[in-house]
Amino acid sequence: MADDKKVDLTEETARRWIKERGVEIQDIADLVYYLQNKYHENLKMEDCIANVERVLSKREVQNAILTGIQLDILAEKGLLQEPLLGIIGSDESLYGVDEILALSIVNVYGSIGFTNYGYIDKQKPGILAHLNDKSTGECHTFLDDIVGAIAAAASSRLAHRAARAAKE
Repeated sequence: MADDKKVDLTEETARRWIKERGVEIQDIADLVYYLQNKYHENLKMEDCIANVERVLSKREVQNAILTGIQLDILAEKGLLQEPLLGIIGSDESLYGVDEILALSIVNVYGSIGFTNYGYIDKQKPGILAHLNDKSTGECHTFLDDIVGAIAAAASSRLAHRAARAAKE
């Protein structure tokens, strides 16, 4: 019973922290739509949302969310030691740990997620443009990659299910 409550608290906290940092489920679903609409003629936003929800239900995804957001918040508050504070605070281009954390999410639904993630990370559509805006004073070094990775994984899940449905 204690483990069930822990899981529920982990998922609840991950979802709350994402929202508190300014990201809605709809924002992530918009990214899934962006990635998949040209491949699925009748793609509905509710399908994108459902796939995002499934990705968010994965424990390894929740752990990545909690870790990344906590590091962003600590950097924002100046509570990390140098040189890490400066590296995370400025989202230094040669610091790749944020992408490595995101890749743990991307891989949840297969290798197609890597392609989706790379594409969306370069394009920075929708909420990703906002999260990458350094003028806000907020640190989203990890969150932008996490959100992109969730969208990439949800997009991969959607593609796999569509391929399976097409075979049936």
